[in-house]
Amino acid sequence: MTQPPRMVLVGQPLGMYAPNFFPEQAGRKYEPSRYLKALQPLRDQFTVFSGMSHRYAAGHFAEVGLLTGVAPEFIRERDIKNGISLDQEVASHVGNQTRFSSLVLGGGDVAWNRRGVRIPAEQRATQVFKKLFIAGTPEEMSREVQRVRDGRSILDDVGGQIKSLNGKVSSNDRQRLDLFLSSVREAEQHLQQDEHWSTTPKPKLEYKTPTSDFGGPELLQRSRQWYDIVHLALQTDSTRVVSLFLGTQERPEIDGVNIGHHDASHHGQDPAKLEQLALIEEAEVKVFGEFLTKLKASTEGDHTLLERTAVFYASNLGNSSSHDNHNLPVLLAGGAFKHQGHVAFDRENNMLLSNLFVRMLHHMNIEAKSFGASTGVIGEV
Repeated sequence: MTQPPRMVLVGQPLGMYAPNFFPEQAGRKYEPSRYLKALQPLRDQFTVFSGMSHRYAAGHFAEVGLLTGVAPEFIRERDIKNGISLDQEVASHVGNQTRFSSLVLGGGDVAWNRRGVRIPAEQRATQVFKKLFIAGTPEEMSREVQRVRDGRSILDDVGGQIKSLNGKVSSNDRQRLDLFLSSVREAEQHLQQDEHWSTTPKPKLEYKTPTSDFGGPELLQRSRQWYDIVHLALQTDSTRVVSLFLGTQERPEIDGVNIGHHDASHHGQDPAKLEQLALIEEAEVKVFGEFLTKLKASTEGDHTLLERTAVFYASNLGNSSSHDNHNLPVLLAGGAFKHQGHVAFDRENNMLLSNLFVRMLHHMNIEAKSFGASTGVIGEV
């Protein structure tokens, strides 16, 4: 049996300080930057990209377009209408093969469905672990099955009413009804999936059940906890698509750090703040490296889990101090790619990040129509 490809998208809200993240040299023989030193045992299994962005400026609000490529100026803050995000595009193709079509974790506003509606992130790791791996009582399972059946009954009734209205309304209203009907069909598909998995036993693990959710200052502990859950979810094939948004505005519990992460990221080139920021971001990259190492240590047939999983790591900010959304910190690890070390594009006239999304969709064996045609070359990654 061919082992399935998977995808993990990790977002950071406050960028990465470019001189500490990007190597000075391009290609495979680059000298590692301060942050990349922690990843050198995996050097041949990731590529760093400089000179990539979505080519728009929106400061922190660009978060909503990180995985969609839709310019925030076209998104109304009170009535947000976004495009579909990369994770949900993938989930629409492969999500029916696992218990969860996708996992949206941590926080942020990065996951959007095809109708441009935000998908809220699960923010409590303990509850996500329970949903993934803790079996319910017979009574709870029975209630879950009944919930699914009740939902299907309601949708059958609603769908029938919409169809009867179609011949009685104007063409504009018919378009709105067709859009709503497509939502009903999508919900029915999810319920069918829920009905199957509600009677399928959950995976059994030799892993201590987490009992606490770490707060803002516990940045590294919280990140490790989320990464562990993502690793377990992939390893048990509970899902094949994950988006995870990490970070804190507060002062993280890291040795030598005595100011908040947001304060340090808005450094104004103050050397003291830059060193505080470096301690935070260096630690974040190190924890990310621990996650990649676990994926590499997990075998699946003739491959490691890292070789089957495309792991994307980036931020919506290139320079958080000036709220600049260009030259984003971008790293792609694992997957079915020929990694190139450091691929350097023009840092003034950036390569569109969506081109990399197209390559990642190809890794998942998905045609990239929803993200348009690639407008550039990103090497042999």
